[in-house]
Amino acid sequence: MRPSTRARLRHFAPFALITSAALVLSACGSGSGGSADPAAAAAAADQVPTTDVVSGIAKDEAAARLLPAGVKRLTVAVSVGGTPPGTTYLADGRTLTGQDVDFTHAVAKVLGLELKVEQASFEAILPALDSGKYDVGASNFGVTDERRRTIDFVTYINDGQGFATRKDSKLSKVTELTQLCGLNVATGAGTTFEATLEKNRHVCADAGEKPYKVQTYSEQGAIWSSLQQGRSDVVMSTINGLRYAVAHQPGVKFLNEFHRLDVGFAFKKGTPLAPAFQAAVNKLIADGTYARILKKWGTTGSALTRSEISPPEVKTP
Repeated sequence: MRPSTRARLRHFAPFALITSAALVLSACGSGSGGSADPAAAAAAADQVPTTDVVSGIAKDEAAARLLPAGVKRLTVAVSVGGTPPGTTYLADGRTLTGQDVDFTHAVAKVLGLELKVEQASFEAILPALDSGKYDVGASNFGVTDERRRTIDFVTYINDGQGFATRKDSKLSKVTELTQLCGLNVATGAGTTFEATLEKNRHVCADAGEKPYKVQTYSEQGAIWSSLQQGRSDVVMSTINGLRYAVAHQPGVKFLNEFHRLDVGFAFKKGTPLAPAFQAAVNKLIADGTYARILKKWGTTGSALTRSEISPPEVKTP
């Protein structure tokens, strides 16, 4: 017998606090009005690793020489999702942190670059690269063949797509999207997850089943809140993000990995910056900094042995 709504909400009480913290901190970066809840901010800060793995990195002259002449400063766009290891805030509500942030600053140190970091919604970053508004996008962008048509990538980790749900769900693993038929699936707007779900909507009709409904959100906190409150049945997101969330939030479970993808810094197609960024990532791998960043964020399973420029999409076996 399923527990009552009130009982389920009591069960998720600590989970709700963490979700609220993510929402509050995300609002700080979006210009939203209202004041942050100190208790929520403290709860979120307790989850965020603060080990410094970047400040001691020295410039590598060989890698820096690969930069185009005169390039000293770059504008980097990041999307603040609200929960680690993705980009979030420290307890001050202003300082950005996260795996992508560490990798971005580490590469900048190797290349001797200054950074201007700007926040943008995830779905707005890739289109803005072509217009020249940003030089680099650093928000866990999966390398897909579709994206490679208009975007260049320099890879730095391997992550991908996975699923999570409430512990009271009968789902134990999602190997085929037909298992989602009739369910509400929460995911991020403008992501590979949304694209995968939309592209395969037909599978339920083909199987004579009720279609699944795709619910998109711009903030990770809103995704988890929809699951907690029963508005969605399943979350589709990054493997690393799901594992981290499940490890820190009671009442939810990680289902499985669905599709691995390389993740890379994103650039305008034809960028001259790619060789320098690739050399910088490979330098970080060689000197051990790369491993320290992954260890900090608990993502050692996402390690690459070398960085590549716009490799083909990793295909599901």
